[in-house]
Amino acid sequence: MTTGTERPDTAPAPDRSTANRSESDQAAPDCPAPHRSTAVHPVRVYHEARFRGDVETAAAQTGPGFTFRSPFVRSDSPTGHLDGLEGLLGIVTSVDLISEFYAEDRATLVYDVHTASPVGIQHTAEHFRLHDGRITAIDLIFDATPWHALMAAAGPAATRRTTDPATATATA
Repeated sequence: MTTGTERPDTAPAPDRSTANRSESDQAAPDCPAPHRSTAVHPVRVYHEARFRGDVETAAAQTGPGFTFRSPFVRSDSPTGHLDGLEGLLGIVTSVDLISEFYAEDRATLVYDVHTASPVGIQHTAEHFRLHDGRITAIDLIFDATPWHALMAAAGPAATRRTTDPATATATA
């Protein structure tokens, strides 16, 4: 018997929450061990650490010449691009990893960030470039439109910013 919202002809969607994966599943579970990219470990460690609020571990995955770009932040600092992370994590209720793609020198994660805010669910893609097993560039891609009202309400400190690599602090 169905309730009208269930579809008996389809299987339930798989759990894609990164928080619900075992350690062995987190190393690109769909890819046989001999074919796993060296990008898997640093990218997954970075992703998991960032959403735990562990800036030190996330930054430790970056390499020389690191750059970060998103609709709101441009940074050359391994830690500066994570300024304000605590505020974001304060409204994040969960993160569902949808897909991950790996090559030797690049990776892409696609995930949904569920928030306790008017934004709701933020569909996100994150493209990583790597050199010698270290993350050298991240492009975080999402529709920033739903965030504009929240950013305006937060004031000038929350507007688009650039990080000075010498001081690792954000400036408006």
